[in-house]
Amino acid sequence: MRNSVNFPHFVNMVDDLLDSDQVQSMTRLNHHGKVTCFDHSLFVAYLSFRAARFLKLDYRAAARGGLLHDLYLYNNRDKSAHPGWQCFDHPVAAWRNARKLTDLSRKEEDIILSHMWPLARTRPHSKEAALVDFVDTLCATLELCRIYRPIRLRANLPAALAPAA
Repeated sequence: MRNSVNFPHFVNMVDDLLDSDQVQSMTRLNHHGKVTCFDHSLFVAYLSFRAARFLKLDYRAAARGGLLHDLYLYNNRDKSAHPGWQCFDHPVAAWRNARKLTDLSRKEEDIILSHMWPLARTRPHSKEAALVDFVDTLCATLELCRIYRPIRLRANLPAALAPAA
């Protein structure tokens, strides 16, 4: 990963987001077992970026939407923190938080709101959103089955952008 030309290009596209307190705070939220929300989102964003580039899609939207797709910023195990079922509700919470953080393109909004489809209320309206939805499911499966630990990606971030372990 360290020698990949793609990783520095990816980091350059999302460095403003990685530098934000909101995205950094995702390191304090467990998401899939012992995988943090930050590490999962970084994993989804990077794989989505690589796949979108390969498929000649909007890889910037895939990277940024992938990084922000789980920006819900609450303990998902605390039932008082969200009104309904986490799978259905967190895309809207992530979208609201992402809109406060940065200006989102229509594709980025589509990616965030539809990333849990068919469980989410919104279906993907762009190829990039469908791609991130697929990659999110793949990454979650790899994490839950403990086939891949995405913390390896965090180790490759520039020191200024890497959250404290």
